Amino acid sequence: MAINVFVPSFHTEEILDEIKECLEKGWTGLGFKTIEFENAWKEYTGVKNAHFLNSSTSGLHLAVHILKKVNKWKERDEIISTPLTFVSPNHAILYERMKPVFADVDQYLCLDPIDIEKKITNKTRAVMYVGLGGNTGQYQRVLDLCKKYNLKLILDAAHMAGTKFKGKHVGPEADVAVFSFQAVKNLPTADSGMICFQENELDKLARQLSWLGISKDTYQRFGKGSYKWDYDVPNIGFKYHGNSIMAAIALVQLKYLEEDNAKRNKLAELYIEALSNINKLKIVPIAPDCYSARHLFQILVENRDELMQSFYDNDIYPGVHYKNNTEYNMYNYAKKSCRNADLYSNQLISLPLHLNLSQEDIKEISDIIKTNI
Repeated sequence: MAINVFVPSFHTEEILDEIKECLEKGWTGLGFKTIEFENAWKEYTGVKNAHFLNSSTSGLHLAVHILKKVNKWKERDEIISTPLTFVSPNHAILYERMKPVFADVDQYLCLDPIDIEKKITNKTRAVMYVGLGGNTGQYQRVLDLCKKYNLKLILDAAHMAGTKFKGKHVGPEADVAVFSFQAVKNLPTADSGMICFQENELDKLARQLSWLGISKDTYQRFGKGSYKWDYDVPNIGFKYHGNSIMAAIALVQLKYLEEDNAKRNKLAELYIEALSNINKLKIVPIAPDCYSARHLFQILVENRDELMQSFYDNDIYPGVHYKNNTEYNMYNYAKKSCRNADLYSNQLISLPLHLNLSQEDIKEISDIIKTNI
């Protein structure tokens, strides 16, 4: 049987009960379960505000859009971001006709605060910080830089459901944090996300803008079983809100997140035990003040493409997270500007890591590495 990089696990019977409640009440859209999950997420993470969305990409766009709107940022103003990520955070900057300025990554594959500081100009407005694989990297130094230079911090926490920083869940310390509950994330639904603003007024604006700019959503207007049809549209918004079916799935998955992440960390320990003494391989470390959600277990090897082929020959399918974004046409103005990202992008492998993985699977994967590195 094939061993894949991601295989989501669902608590099916409990989820079906939650979804059944939505169907029986006749409310599958925004409201009802979305509100219940937002409250559960606030309690779990400690964030002040949480608004459930249809994806984390929508959340990243909303984050940039709202911060630009309220702070009167201009087109071509700059947001410092990472080249070693999925394209969502950098696309979100382009959506608002702002410019992603790429800083290099450190040994944790997160933004390097030294290079961030070098890239700050009089047009810099924010830092888009990606917690790759659930790692916090040098997060405190980035927080300090943002405070020093009066920059907004957007935390792309797509991989960070369950990640702790200095003993507390990540998110409350950022100006805005965006989480993902996409199909293969640690808290999987089919696709959904959460945007968490520090400021209450920005949360209110996010709720309005995620429902096309309408002053009151349908659930608010339904009140006490009687539908009120009238509303205003004070802003041009988007169709980004989440729905109760996805929230129903998320409510169940959240109950098991701590347990699931603990198992992922145990699997990572097995990999570390098997691979730590191989000279031609480097395991991407976790920052000392981080309890990682372990969305990814990543290694660096010089013969990456040959090793990947050996995996394929044995019906094993790891991933690569990620291709250096400056290799894509829309970002190639920054090509060769981030030395570590250039290097790591050609050496990275994300080994299979999911709750169905066995100790025997890890031994098989490790043996292939030892034979072919």
